[in-house]
Amino acid sequence: MQPKQISPFTFSNVKRFIAFRAFFNCRFYYPVFTILFLDYGLTIEQFALLNSVWAFTIVLAEVPSGALADLIGRRRLLVATAWLMILEMALLSFVPLGNSKLIFTAFLVNRILSGLAEALASGADEAMAYDTLLAHGQDEEWPRVLDIQMRVRNFFYIITMTVGALVYDPGAVNSFLHFCGLQETLSQQTTMRFPIYLSLCLGILSLFTTLGMRDPATSHESPSNISAWQRIRNISRLTFEAGKWIINTPTALIVILFAMTFDHVLRMLVTLNSQYYRTIDLPEASFGLIGSSVACIGLVVPRLARAMVERLQPVTNLLIVFNLAMISLWGLTLFVPWYGVLPMILVFITMMLTSFFTSAYLNKIAESKQRATILSYKGLAFNATYGLIGIFYALLINNLRNKGANADSSFQESITWFPYYLLITLVLVTVISLYQFRWNNNK
Repeated sequence: MQPKQISPFTFSNVKRFIAFRAFFNCRFYYPVFTILFLDYGLTIEQFALLNSVWAFTIVLAEVPSGALADLIGRRRLLVATAWLMILEMALLSFVPLGNSKLIFTAFLVNRILSGLAEALASGADEAMAYDTLLAHGQDEEWPRVLDIQMRVRNFFYIITMTVGALVYDPGAVNSFLHFCGLQETLSQQTTMRFPIYLSLCLGILSLFTTLGMRDPATSHESPSNISAWQRIRNISRLTFEAGKWIINTPTALIVILFAMTFDHVLRMLVTLNSQYYRTIDLPEASFGLIGSSVACIGLVVPRLARAMVERLQPVTNLLIVFNLAMISLWGLTLFVPWYGVLPMILVFITMMLTSFFTSAYLNKIAESKQRATILSYKGLAFNATYGLIGIFYALLINNLRNKGANADSSFQESITWFPYYLLITLVLVTVISLYQFRWNNNK
């Protein structure tokens, strides 16, 4: 008789990886993200600038943090990530209102801390879970783990999206208080912090989750007795070697190039979704329900993506993502009242597929000793392009307003640029990919 296959979910690191992804990523303020910044007293231009600061903070810290994870262990970086999340949420929880400079400074520090947390977590959590499977000879189970992880995260999104939007709305909160027999009436300035308080609790849960993790046997840590200078040299060497490996591995480079192209365009649209919902006449109270609906769909998408990875060729999956992206982008430009939410939901679905395919293909070909560094290069590419498109979008909006367009018309016109931008960038990436294959074959 053959020995019974051990489930990958019996390993503590795998279970804690799934829990950490839920606690760290599913924040209660996401359904009111843009509105939150504005209600604190910031302008839309400051909002765009702060998001660019967030993205470029990740860019600067991404690859060094990945190399550091490969050297000193992933657990230490994930514990630091949890502490940074607690600090960034505490800052917004307790900053006093009324002083615009103080509020902008608080949000600036918040975005830097958030970017650092994202950079430390990126690659390290995946690498820890994957190497745990690898150490037990179950690395082929990684698509299954990704499937469950994304489904759990989206189930958690249902809760955080719904609750976050409700506790943000003073009308909903006051109705609940009155139902409970309390006569207090809370203002928007009070209730707008409630999603932040709840996200602070998630940061504490993230800390307890990461403290229980253990670096797997395949982690390549440096000996504890080497000097700090030697560690820096090792980090630089690992970073250089991983970058060289990506350039000399056409499959890895092409996966990252195409994934970052789709991701930064779709992610920019997701960032703007609350403004888009307003433009198609959706009430603000529905934003959380829409987010919950997307999370419900997300319970199904990972299972579909897993089947696509196992049964279809990567080129076929690329073409599917391309078609879905173009359909969603052209659909958004129509601004159909109410029903215009459908192409935005398709944007979310396409992002989920892109994320799943990228992780599945990169982890399959990357070596354990530099996996976190390679995944960090992926994160660097994703966030660098996201930061750049944020700057381009701010310049576009400013140019449209200088031509006399009001806020609503300039926003609508700006959305019509996205399909053309995606097509142009995909053509450039295709040319680079073909050149890379030709160059690699001629070496």
